[in-house]
Amino acid sequence: TKTLSKCYVQVTGMTCASCVANIERNLRREDGIHSILVALMAGKAEVRYNPAVIHPSAIAELIRELGFGATVMENCGEGDGILELVVRGMTCASCVHKIESTLMKTNGVLYCSVALATNKAHIKYDPEIIGPRDVIQVIKDLGFTPSLVRKDRSASHLDHKQEIRQWKRSFVVSLVFCIPVMGLMIYMMVMDSQLSEAHAHHNMSNEEMEALHSSMVLEYQFLPGLSVMNFLSFLLCVPVQMFGGWHFYIQAYKALKHKTANMDVLIVLATSIAFVYSFVILLVAMAEKAKVNPVTFFDTPPMLFVFISLGRWLEHVAKGKTSEALARLISLQATEATIVTLGPDNVLLSEEQVDVELVQRGDIVKVIPGGKFPVDGHVIEGHSMVDESLITGEAMPVTKKPGNTVIAGSINQNGSLLISATHVGADTTLSQIVKLVEEAQTSKAPIQQFADKLSGYFVPSIVAVSVVTLFAWIIIGFVDFEIVEKYFLGYNKSISAAEVIIRFAFQASITVLCIACPCSLGLA
Repeated sequence: TKTLSKCYVQVTGMTCASCVANIERNLRREDGIHSILVALMAGKAEVRYNPAVIHPSAIAELIRELGFGATVMENCGEGDGILELVVRGMTCASCVHKIESTLMKTNGVLYCSVALATNKAHIKYDPEIIGPRDVIQVIKDLGFTPSLVRKDRSASHLDHKQEIRQWKRSFVVSLVFCIPVMGLMIYMMVMDSQLSEAHAHHNMSNEEMEALHSSMVLEYQFLPGLSVMNFLSFLLCVPVQMFGGWHFYIQAYKALKHKTANMDVLIVLATSIAFVYSFVILLVAMAEKAKVNPVTFFDTPPMLFVFISLGRWLEHVAKGKTSEALARLISLQATEATIVTLGPDNVLLSEEQVDVELVQRGDIVKVIPGGKFPVDGHVIEGHSMVDESLITGEAMPVTKKPGNTVIAGSINQNGSLLISATHVGADTTLSQIVKLVEEAQTSKAPIQQFADKLSGYFVPSIVAVSVVTLFAWIIIGFVDFEIVEKYFLGYNKSISAAEVIIRFAFQASITVLCIACPCSLGLA
């Protein structure tokens, strides 16, 4: 076996267990190939071969002839096992050196590092030669007590319940206050259009128009300069700004602290400016005892917050769904395994319960009826029916006899089986599926990364555009006042020209800010 080499081949196009069996069966017949192990989910084959007889490229070619895609993987370190241990009983640097030097002399250990401060040992080993139990035994023989670093088997880090709750609350609060604001707005629009029609038919003077306008209930001023409409809008807007927008304010603050501008910053900017501007304009109107009600933006923040918090809420619900599926997958993993020692003629000599992380390749594992398979492997002895529905979706139990493969996480039904472990730890089909789903959740789609990058430039540029709008209109107003006068609603001679210009400029720039917020890019 000294002359044997090992290589890894990336295999594409495998769809099910029969593909795996097909590759393994055909390659074992070839000269120079000592053994082959194919992992379906990881899409790779581990081949032990005699370099004097065959080359890795030829092995890949053999797999290609069977109709699969195959490329030799250059970095062969992928098959190394990694072990994290907590070692108790170390007192000084010489203990550390003792453990490290002994392990490095052990055949099959490729790398070892022990940290005295954290009591942790990090070990890389070749699973063909040595396994985690052997490593632990070596450390025990030196007089220390090693134990596995407990992996968090629950998927608590994937729980989105809290976020779902907070965005739902945010959405509901905004919605409750948004509906009346929208009602008021639509009512005003309808009344306005009726008025303009009346104006078109009966050529009324402006004074009569104003009289009609102020006779509308909502336009009625119960305090000088403060109409019912504006007062109601203000009352409805305050709780939204406080409670509906709370999470946006927090996230915007965090983003600004790190000197970045995300969508939250833009939302907070737009809603705050709209709110503050409207509030100030109301105060000014009340101070001036203005006859004409000022144009306010109190309807903007509630509607923006409704759309955006709805988007966030849906996003977290969707994330929560995949996380739930993942949590269920993780819970399918067995936590312990029964390892047996066989004598001649497969006589059971001894058996022991070990943590599933400690099962090594080539171990003989006993699975009793009703038990879960802790690792992937081949059946050596026994006949049984196995429920593999978690992996294959096959509702009917599958018959297993010596030579058949079994999948970790599936459930043994009626007979006791002895299996030989082929894929253990992170290499089992179930672990690979969990890993794939986790990666899919944490990685962003390329278009999403692009959108994030864009929104980094998008926010500052929108702010810049709205500032330009503000100053442009101020300049235009002072150069040619008639343009502003034409577009400014409710202009009357009681307000000074300068104030009209400033107000109009603010309205234009706030409009730019608010329109940019619920843009499809931000919502998506």
